Amino acid sequence: MANSAKRILVVGPSWVGDMVMAQSLFMTLKDRNPGATLGVVAPAWSQPILERMPEVDEVLPLAVGHGEFGLASRRELAARLRGRFDRAIVLPRSWKAALVPFMARIPERIGFLGEHRYGLLKERRKLDKQVLDQTVKRFVSLGLPLEEAIQGEFEIPTPRLTIDRNNLVNLRLTHALSSRPAIGMMPGAEYGPAKQWPLGYFHALAVRLVKDGFEVRVFGGPKDHAAGDSIVKGLPHAHNLCGKTQLADAVDLLADCRQVVTNDSGLMHVAAAVGVRIHALYGSSSPAYTPPLTDNAVIHYLALSCSPCFKRTCPLGHTNCLNDLGVEQVYRAMSVDSQRANGANVSA
Repeated sequence: MANSAKRILVVGPSWVGDMVMAQSLFMTLKDRNPGATLGVVAPAWSQPILERMPEVDEVLPLAVGHGEFGLASRRELAARLRGRFDRAIVLPRSWKAALVPFMARIPERIGFLGEHRYGLLKERRKLDKQVLDQTVKRFVSLGLPLEEAIQGEFEIPTPRLTIDRNNLVNLRLTHALSSRPAIGMMPGAEYGPAKQWPLGYFHALAVRLVKDGFEVRVFGGPKDHAAGDSIVKGLPHAHNLCGKTQLADAVDLLADCRQVVTNDSGLMHVAAAVGVRIHALYGSSSPAYTPPLTDNAVIHYLALSCSPCFKRTCPLGHTNCLNDLGVEQVYRAMSVDSQRANGANVSA
């Protein structure tokens, strides 16, 4: 088979959620190209996530921050890659994202048209947003022959991150977590406040869940620490882990939760990829465009006439898409799930 020993390079995306969704492409490439080796060019922060994907053979960190051009770093990486790959797939649509495969002289270079990068790509595909109506579909399509990709009728494998059970045991000890069944909460969303459920709602929900016998764990980065504090304030059995764990730690701790409540964020996609039950809260974004890639999810979305606007802040000034999404609705849905889980345990 001509394809059986392909050396494939993927230039990965710059966001946590997108990197998790890219695993669907990695799975497709390994399935379609038996014996292929797969390298991923990605921001250094994403290495712990990529190391949890069995399909990825090599992570090639690119030391360039968001919005940075970083020509010297790109040139240095390209020099190291020269002669090592047969095909490159460029997921971001920016001009600079296509530079490394071009400078590395990789023969096949595939990506969507964007930012006048005609000379940088060998196979330039036009993005039909009607057919490829989800981010994950766009990623997977670039790993398929053009004739198949343009139909939009292809299978999308579900991301699945591996869990480190030993790390989980250590984390539970380090953070003094209890034996109560855990609920995860992710109040952050890098994109902006129009994707963030009110912190007071998270706190009110946490109060009820702790009363019901659960432990609450709040996840996020250092920027979310103050938000986490406001959620756990005055509550026993509630832990603000924002900024206290690494990305790989969040993978293991989320896998240990019974359910999670989350904004449309990168950590939502991490939770989906470890199989935990998800309650996903959508405001300015759309569950049709970036859904959690799992069958084990409840979508909470009011679908107002002004939604989705995809804005960082509400252009109408009221953010009713989230403010009108009440605590009671989410709590009831979680209670139903808890009863089902308990019923299943009893019957087993």
